[in-house]
Amino acid sequence: MSFSFLDGVRVLDLSQYVPGPYATLLLADMGAEVVRVEPPGGEPMRRFGPPDADGISAWYKVVNGSKSVLEIDLKSAAGKADLERLIEGADAMLESYRPGVMERLGFGAERIKELNPRLVYCALSGWGQTGPYRERAGHDLNYMALMGGLVTSGPRDAPAIMFPQVADYSSGIQAALALMGGLMGRDRPGGSGQGCFIDTSIAEAVVPWQMWTLTGMLRPGFDIARGNIYLNGGTAFYNIYRTKDGRFMTLGAVEEKFWHAFCDTVGRPDWRQRQWETPPQNALIGELTALIAEKTMVEWETQFAEVDCCFERVHEMAEMVEHPHIKARAMVRPHDGVGGTDPFVEVLYPAWVDGKPPETRAPVRYRKVAEVIEEWT
Repeated sequence: MSFSFLDGVRVLDLSQYVPGPYATLLLADMGAEVVRVEPPGGEPMRRFGPPDADGISAWYKVVNGSKSVLEIDLKSAAGKADLERLIEGADAMLESYRPGVMERLGFGAERIKELNPRLVYCALSGWGQTGPYRERAGHDLNYMALMGGLVTSGPRDAPAIMFPQVADYSSGIQAALALMGGLMGRDRPGGSGQGCFIDTSIAEAVVPWQMWTLTGMLRPGFDIARGNIYLNGGTAFYNIYRTKDGRFMTLGAVEEKFWHAFCDTVGRPDWRQRQWETPPQNALIGELTALIAEKTMVEWETQFAEVDCCFERVHEMAEMVEHPHIKARAMVRPHDGVGGTDPFVEVLYPAWVDGKPPETRAPVRYRKVAEVIEEWT
């Protein structure tokens, strides 16, 4: 647990893989007690990624830190009875089934409301509870493809696969925010005192990020194609360049003062007035490409060590973990595991509160259903 904002809040998590578990990880970081319900043998994510000595994926464990896990057969009468008791004691619930699955299990939104009128219930599905795609299969790449997350990103000749998964993680944030809003609306002075049903989707988490692109496409002459506008590779001042030794430097000199500082430092003050040439700035990009290729990454970092112009290397992951700023912020914490086996990296909630960094999470706990039901009733 990182913070205590949600102390006393009980969250029931019936989700799988990344989006839902990431949402409840954020709630656990805020102090909520999160109990996961998984099928007998555990959810599929336990077997996806590098396995620990116990056979369970390390990826599963890092996204489920600070949570308790129960295995319940929701197709059995006993399992349904257990879930009813848990719903009655919960403040919030998140599930990530396809639309209709909860109804077939006997836990449609109306039934859940009967069991617990104060429950804030979020269904985080792939495409949403309504619409022609509601029951269609999909994963991050598919959601990004349909919802505009790929068409403007990557090199000009083809879109690029994003990693980590943008739709998965952004939808987790979206679901966590919606659940916290529902809890606040229920409990604040003058609030309803009642729960609500939240229908959100992994796919739709990508759409709000398209507001600039969607508005830009309505303007004549503003071509949003890959590598053709201000922030997707169409300008020299906001781009990625290969160095002499095959590494990469990023230039994000959007403000004129940063661009001018860059131009002066490389001895090309004549480039100052060319910052806002109409994109795609192929000629200017070509000139910078040739310039950056003349020196190694370290040589460029040495030259720009004291220059304030948004010029940074592309860090390898191992370099990122060891970077002094990352260490100072205390968010990324490598662990050796038990007895030096099963090492993992814990990435904590990205915020400090009252001058204090986030705390290390407790490991995932596998508990008995009866114990949790007794605590929650």
